[in-house]
Amino acid sequence: MHRGQIMTKTILVTGSCGLVGRRLCASLRSHGVLVKELDLLGDGSHNGDITRTADIECAIQNCVGVVHLAAVSRVVWGQRDPELCWRTNVMAVQNLIQAALAQSTKPWVVFSSSREVYGQALSLPVGEETPLNPLNIYARSKAEGERIFLEARKQGLQTAVVRLSNVYGCTKDHADRVIPAFARAAIQGLPLRVEGSDHTFDFTHVDDVVRAINFLIDALCSRQKFLPPPVHLVTGNQTSLGQLAELSLRLARSGAVITEAAPRSYDVAQFYGDPTRAHTILGWKSEISLETGLSRLINDFSQELKLHRSVEVAA
Repeated sequence: MHRGQIMTKTILVTGSCGLVGRRLCASLRSHGVLVKELDLLGDGSHNGDITRTADIECAIQNCVGVVHLAAVSRVVWGQRDPELCWRTNVMAVQNLIQAALAQSTKPWVVFSSSREVYGQALSLPVGEETPLNPLNIYARSKAEGERIFLEARKQGLQTAVVRLSNVYGCTKDHADRVIPAFARAAIQGLPLRVEGSDHTFDFTHVDDVVRAINFLIDALCSRQKFLPPPVHLVTGNQTSLGQLAELSLRLARSGAVITEAAPRSYDVAQFYGDPTRAHTILGWKSEISLETGLSRLINDFSQELKLHRSVEVAA
Protein backbone atom coordinates (compact mmCIF):
# COMPACT_ATOMS: atom_id res chain seq x y z
CA MET A 1 0.00 0.00 0.00
CA HIS A 2 1.34 3.42 -0.95
CA ARG A 3 0.80 5.31 2.28
CA GLY A 4 1.13 8.71 0.68
CA GLN A 5 -1.96 8.12 -1.43
CA ILE A 6 -4.41 7.45 1.43
CA MET A 7 -2.67 8.32 4.68
CA THR A 8 -4.90 11.29 5.47
CA LYS A 9 -8.05 9.76 4.03
CA THR A 10 -10.97 8.15 5.85
CA ILE A 11 -12.33 4.76 4.80
CA LEU A 12 -15.58 3.23 6.01
CA VAL A 13 -15.60 -0.51 6.69
CA THR A 14 -19.03 -2.08 7.14
CA GLY A 15 -19.13 -5.43 8.90
CA SER A 16 -16.02 -4.32 10.77
CA CYS A 17 -16.48 -6.87 13.59
CA GLY A 18 -16.49 -9.84 11.23
CA LEU A 19 -13.64 -12.17 10.32
CA VAL A 20 -12.28 -10.05 7.46
CA GLY A 21 -13.43 -6.72 8.90
CA ARG A 22 -11.44 -6.98 12.12
CA ARG A 23 -8.20 -7.80 10.32
CA LEU A 24 -8.80 -5.20 7.59
CA CYS A 25 -9.45 -2.36 10.07
CA ALA A 26 -6.29 -3.23 12.00
CA SER A 27 -4.27 -3.39 8.80
CA LEU A 28 -5.55 -0.05 7.49
CA ARG A 29 -4.84 1.68 10.80
CA SER A 30 -1.33 0.23 10.85
CA HIS A 31 -0.77 2.06 7.54
CA GLY A 32 -1.99 5.36 9.00
CA VAL A 33 -5.47 5.26 7.46
CA LEU A 34 -8.39 6.77 9.36
CA VAL A 35 -11.08 4.10 9.65
CA LYS A 36 -14.78 4.41 10.36
CA GLU A 37 -16.60 1.24 11.37
CA LEU A 38 -20.22 0.17 11.03
CA ASP A 39 -21.37 -3.12 12.54
CA LEU A 40 -24.34 -4.41 14.53
CA LEU A 41 -21.85 -5.81 17.04
CA GLY A 42 -19.81 -2.63 17.28
CA ASP A 43 -19.71 -0.43 20.34
CA GLY A 44 -20.04 3.34 20.66
CA SER A 45 -19.61 5.15 17.37
CA HIS A 46 -18.88 1.82 15.64
CA ASN A 47 -22.37 0.47 16.24
CA GLY A 48 -24.84 0.64 13.39
CA ASP A 49 -27.20 -1.28 11.14
CA ILE A 50 -26.70 -1.24 7.39
CA THR A 51 -30.41 -1.84 6.90
CA ARG A 52 -31.08 1.60 8.46
CA THR A 53 -30.57 4.29 5.85
CA ALA A 54 -29.76 6.94 8.46
CA ASP A 55 -26.89 4.84 9.84
CA ILE A 56 -25.34 4.48 6.39
CA GLU A 57 -25.77 8.15 5.53
CA CYS A 58 -24.12 9.20 8.78
CA ALA A 59 -21.22 6.77 8.53
CA ILE A 60 -20.30 7.57 4.92
CA GLN A 61 -19.80 11.28 5.52
CA ASN A 62 -16.30 12.52 4.58
CA CYS A 63 -15.11 9.09 3.47
CA VAL A 64 -12.94 8.61 0.40
CA GLY A 65 -14.11 5.03 0.06
CA VAL A 66 -16.14 2.16 1.52
CA VAL A 67 -15.32 -1.53 1.91
CA HIS A 68 -18.71 -3.20 2.23
CA LEU A 69 -18.35 -6.47 4.15
CA ALA A 70 -21.56 -6.39 6.21
CA ALA A 71 -24.06 -9.06 5.21
CA VAL A 72 -26.07 -12.06 6.18
CA SER A 73 -22.89 -13.97 5.45
CA ARG A 74 -23.80 -17.64 5.72
CA VAL A 75 -25.74 -19.86 3.37
CA VAL A 76 -27.50 -21.53 6.29
CA TRP A 77 -28.57 -18.16 7.77
CA GLY A 78 -30.08 -17.17 4.44
CA GLN A 79 -32.04 -20.42 4.33
CA ARG A 80 -33.38 -19.81 7.84
CA ASP A 81 -34.51 -16.23 7.20
CA PRO A 82 -34.71 -15.41 3.47
CA GLU A 83 -36.45 -12.07 4.05
CA LEU A 84 -33.70 -10.81 6.35
CA CYS A 85 -31.08 -12.06 3.93
CA TRP A 86 -32.58 -10.10 1.03
CA ARG A 87 -33.15 -6.97 3.11
CA THR A 88 -29.56 -7.01 4.37
CA ASN A 89 -27.72 -8.17 1.28
CA VAL A 90 -29.71 -6.37 -1.42
CA MET A 91 -31.86 -3.53 -0.11
CA ALA A 92 -29.08 -2.25 2.15
CA VAL A 93 -26.70 -2.38 -0.81
CA GLN A 94 -29.09 -0.18 -2.79
CA ASN A 95 -29.18 2.29 0.11
CA LEU A 96 -25.38 2.29 0.34
CA ILE A 97 -25.03 3.08 -3.35
CA GLN A 98 -27.55 5.92 -3.06
CA ALA A 99 -25.70 7.30 -0.04
CA ALA A 100 -22.41 7.19 -1.96
CA LEU A 101 -23.97 8.93 -4.97
CA ALA A 102 -25.30 11.67 -2.69
CA GLN A 103 -21.77 12.57 -1.56
CA SER A 104 -20.06 15.37 -3.45
CA THR A 105 -16.80 13.38 -3.39
CA LYS A 106 -18.38 10.22 -4.83
CA PRO A 107 -16.42 7.69 -2.72
CA TRP A 108 -15.34 4.44 -4.31
CA VAL A 109 -17.09 1.33 -2.97
CA VAL A 110 -15.86 -2.28 -2.76
CA PHE A 111 -18.41 -5.10 -2.57
CA SER A 112 -17.57 -8.40 -0.90
CA SER A 113 -19.25 -11.19 -2.84
CA SER A 114 -18.88 -14.96 -2.72
CA ARG A 115 -17.92 -17.98 -4.80
CA GLU A 116 -21.50 -19.10 -4.10
CA VAL A 117 -22.71 -16.92 -7.00
CA TYR A 118 -21.47 -19.54 -9.49
CA GLY A 119 -23.52 -22.37 -8.03
CA GLN A 120 -22.15 -25.70 -9.19
CA ALA A 121 -19.91 -24.74 -12.09
CA LEU A 122 -19.65 -27.22 -14.97
CA SER A 123 -15.85 -27.09 -15.07
CA LEU A 124 -13.02 -26.42 -12.61
CA PRO A 125 -11.11 -24.32 -11.79
CA VAL A 126 -13.73 -21.58 -12.00
CA GLY A 127 -12.77 -18.35 -13.76
CA GLU A 128 -14.52 -15.03 -13.17
CA GLU A 129 -16.12 -15.16 -16.61
CA THR A 130 -18.04 -18.32 -15.63
CA PRO A 131 -21.81 -17.59 -15.82
CA LEU A 132 -23.46 -16.95 -12.47
CA ASN A 133 -25.89 -19.66 -11.42
CA PRO A 134 -26.75 -19.16 -7.72
CA LEU A 135 -28.37 -22.15 -6.01
CA ASN A 136 -29.66 -20.62 -2.77
CA ILE A 137 -31.06 -17.35 -1.40
CA TYR A 138 -27.69 -16.23 -0.04
CA ALA A 139 -26.04 -16.72 -3.43
CA ARG A 140 -28.90 -14.97 -5.25
CA SER A 141 -28.62 -12.00 -2.91
CA LYS A 142 -24.88 -11.75 -3.56
CA ALA A 143 -25.37 -11.96 -7.32
CA GLU A 144 -27.94 -9.17 -7.13
CA GLY A 145 -25.58 -7.10 -4.96
CA GLU A 146 -22.89 -7.47 -7.63
CA ARG A 147 -25.33 -6.31 -10.31
CA ILE A 148 -26.24 -3.21 -8.29
CA PHE A 149 -22.59 -2.33 -7.72
CA LEU A 150 -21.60 -2.72 -11.35
CA GLU A 151 -24.67 -0.79 -12.56
CA ALA A 152 -23.70 2.10 -10.26
CA ARG A 153 -20.72 2.77 -12.53
CA LYS A 154 -23.15 4.22 -15.07
CA GLN A 155 -23.96 6.91 -12.48
CA GLY A 156 -20.33 7.81 -11.96
CA LEU A 157 -19.34 5.65 -9.00
CA GLN A 158 -16.01 3.87 -8.88
CA THR A 159 -16.90 0.34 -7.76
CA ALA A 160 -15.17 -3.02 -7.42
CA VAL A 161 -16.33 -6.56 -6.64
CA VAL A 162 -14.29 -9.27 -4.92
CA ARG A 163 -15.48 -12.86 -4.64
CA LEU A 164 -14.31 -14.67 -1.51
CA SER A 165 -14.04 -18.41 -0.95
CA ASN A 166 -14.14 -20.16 2.44
CA VAL A 167 -12.08 -17.59 4.32
CA TYR A 168 -10.61 -18.78 7.63
CA GLY A 169 -7.89 -17.97 10.14
CA CYS A 170 -9.27 -16.60 13.43
CA THR A 171 -10.52 -18.24 16.63
CA LYS A 172 -13.27 -15.59 16.84
CA ASP A 173 -14.85 -16.93 13.65
CA HIS A 174 -18.28 -18.59 13.82
CA ALA A 175 -17.82 -21.83 15.75
CA ASP A 176 -19.87 -23.91 13.31
CA ARG A 177 -17.91 -22.96 10.19
CA VAL A 178 -16.02 -25.98 8.94
CA ILE A 179 -12.38 -25.02 9.59
CA PRO A 180 -12.81 -23.61 13.13
CA ALA A 181 -15.19 -26.49 13.93
CA PHE A 182 -12.65 -29.09 12.77
CA ALA A 183 -9.72 -27.33 14.47
CA ARG A 184 -11.48 -27.02 17.82
CA ALA A 185 -12.84 -30.58 17.75
CA ALA A 186 -9.43 -32.02 16.87
CA ILE A 187 -7.79 -30.26 19.81
CA GLN A 188 -10.48 -31.37 22.22
CA GLY A 189 -10.56 -34.94 20.92
CA LEU A 190 -14.18 -34.66 19.83
CA PRO A 191 -15.60 -36.27 16.67
CA LEU A 192 -15.16 -34.32 13.44
CA ARG A 193 -18.52 -34.39 11.63
CA VAL A 194 -17.98 -34.27 7.87
CA GLU A 195 -21.05 -33.41 5.79
CA GLY A 196 -20.03 -34.65 2.36
CA SER A 197 -16.44 -35.90 2.61
CA ASP A 198 -15.88 -35.61 -1.15
CA HIS A 199 -17.09 -31.99 -1.32
CA THR A 200 -14.18 -29.86 -2.45
CA PHE A 201 -13.43 -26.18 -1.75
CA ASP A 202 -10.81 -23.44 -2.06
CA PHE A 203 -9.85 -22.35 1.48
CA THR A 204 -8.27 -18.88 1.70
CA HIS A 205 -6.53 -17.42 4.75
CA VAL A 206 -7.92 -14.14 6.05
CA ASP A 207 -4.50 -12.46 6.01
CA ASP A 208 -4.18 -13.16 2.28
CA VAL A 209 -7.65 -11.71 1.72
CA VAL A 210 -6.85 -8.56 3.69
CA ARG A 211 -3.61 -8.09 1.77
CA ALA A 212 -5.52 -8.31 -1.51
CA ILE A 213 -8.13 -5.79 -0.37
CA ASN A 214 -5.30 -3.43 0.62
CA PHE A 215 -3.88 -3.75 -2.89
CA LEU A 216 -7.33 -2.99 -4.32
CA ILE A 217 -7.79 0.04 -2.06
CA ASP A 218 -4.41 1.36 -3.14
CA ALA A 219 -5.40 1.04 -6.80
CA LEU A 220 -8.77 2.72 -6.23
CA CYS A 221 -7.15 5.63 -4.40
CA SER A 222 -4.27 6.14 -6.81
CA ARG A 223 -5.78 5.42 -10.23
CA GLN A 224 -8.59 7.52 -11.67
CA LYS A 225 -11.35 5.66 -13.51
CA PHE A 226 -10.09 2.32 -12.16
CA LEU A 227 -13.06 0.03 -12.85
CA PRO A 228 -11.82 -3.54 -12.50
CA PRO A 229 -13.90 -6.56 -13.42
CA PRO A 230 -14.92 -8.86 -10.53
CA VAL A 231 -11.93 -10.73 -9.10
CA HIS A 232 -11.54 -13.95 -7.14
CA LEU A 233 -9.46 -13.87 -3.99
CA VAL A 234 -8.66 -17.59 -4.02
CA THR A 235 -5.68 -19.92 -3.76
CA GLY A 236 -6.41 -22.00 -6.84
CA ASN A 237 -6.05 -25.16 -4.75
CA GLN A 238 -8.77 -27.72 -4.00
CA THR A 239 -9.21 -29.60 -0.74
CA SER A 240 -12.00 -32.04 0.06
CA LEU A 241 -13.73 -31.92 3.43
CA GLY A 242 -12.44 -35.43 4.08
CA GLN A 243 -8.86 -34.28 3.43
CA LEU A 244 -9.44 -31.23 5.62
CA ALA A 245 -10.61 -33.38 8.51
CA GLU A 246 -7.59 -35.67 8.20
CA LEU A 247 -5.21 -32.70 8.03
CA SER A 248 -6.81 -31.19 11.14
CA LEU A 249 -6.23 -34.41 13.08
CA ARG A 250 -2.62 -34.68 11.91
CA LEU A 251 -1.72 -31.08 12.74
CA ALA A 252 -3.42 -31.28 16.13
CA ARG A 253 -1.84 -34.68 16.83
CA SER A 254 -5.34 -35.79 17.70
CA GLY A 255 -6.82 -39.22 18.09
CA ALA A 256 -10.34 -37.96 17.47
CA VAL A 257 -12.58 -39.87 15.08
CA ILE A 258 -14.13 -38.65 11.84
CA THR A 259 -17.85 -39.24 11.38
CA GLU A 260 -19.55 -38.84 8.02
CA ALA A 261 -22.97 -37.35 7.38
CA ALA A 262 -25.03 -36.49 4.32
CA PRO A 263 -24.33 -33.07 2.76
CA ARG A 264 -26.90 -30.28 2.94
CA SER A 265 -29.15 -30.11 -0.12
CA TYR A 266 -28.58 -26.39 -0.73
CA ASP A 267 -24.75 -26.45 -0.66
CA VAL A 268 -22.41 -26.30 -3.64
CA ALA A 269 -20.44 -29.56 -3.83
CA GLN A 270 -17.29 -28.58 -5.72
CA PHE A 271 -15.39 -25.32 -6.12
CA TYR A 272 -11.91 -24.04 -6.58
CA GLY A 273 -11.07 -20.87 -8.42
CA ASP A 274 -8.58 -19.57 -10.94
CA PRO A 275 -6.52 -16.81 -9.23
CA THR A 276 -4.98 -15.47 -12.45
CA ARG A 277 -7.07 -12.30 -12.76
CA ALA A 278 -6.24 -11.07 -9.24
CA HIS A 279 -2.55 -11.53 -9.99
CA THR A 280 -2.85 -9.72 -13.32
CA ILE A 281 -4.89 -6.77 -12.04
CA LEU A 282 -3.66 -6.40 -8.45
CA GLY A 283 -0.31 -8.18 -8.46
CA TRP A 284 -1.70 -10.45 -5.73
CA LYS A 285 -1.58 -14.16 -5.11
CA SER A 286 -2.15 -16.16 -1.95
CA GLU A 287 0.93 -16.86 0.14
CA ILE A 288 -0.40 -18.85 3.12
CA SER A 289 -0.89 -22.56 2.41
CA LEU A 290 -3.79 -24.41 3.99
CA GLU A 291 -1.40 -26.47 6.10
CA THR A 292 0.36 -23.35 7.40
CA GLY A 293 -2.84 -21.43 8.05
CA LEU A 294 -4.60 -24.36 9.70
CA SER A 295 -1.55 -25.07 11.86
CA ARG A 296 -1.57 -21.46 13.08
CA LEU A 297 -5.28 -21.65 13.87
CA ILE A 298 -4.92 -24.92 15.76
CA ASN A 299 -2.09 -23.40 17.80
CA ASP A 300 -4.23 -20.34 18.57
CA PHE A 301 -7.11 -22.55 19.70
CA SER A 302 -4.71 -24.59 21.83
CA GLN A 303 -3.37 -21.49 23.55
CA GLU A 304 -6.89 -20.23 24.24
CA LEU A 305 -7.90 -23.60 25.67
CA LYS A 306 -4.84 -23.67 27.96
CA LEU A 307 -5.60 -20.14 29.15
CA HIS A 308 -9.24 -21.05 29.80
CA ARG A 309 -8.21 -24.10 31.81
CA SER A 310 -5.69 -22.14 33.85
CA VAL A 311 -8.37 -19.56 34.68
CA GLU A 312 -10.73 -22.35 35.77
CA VAL A 313 -8.03 -23.86 38.01
CA ALA A 314 -7.25 -20.47 39.54
CA ALA A 315 -10.94 -19.88 40.23
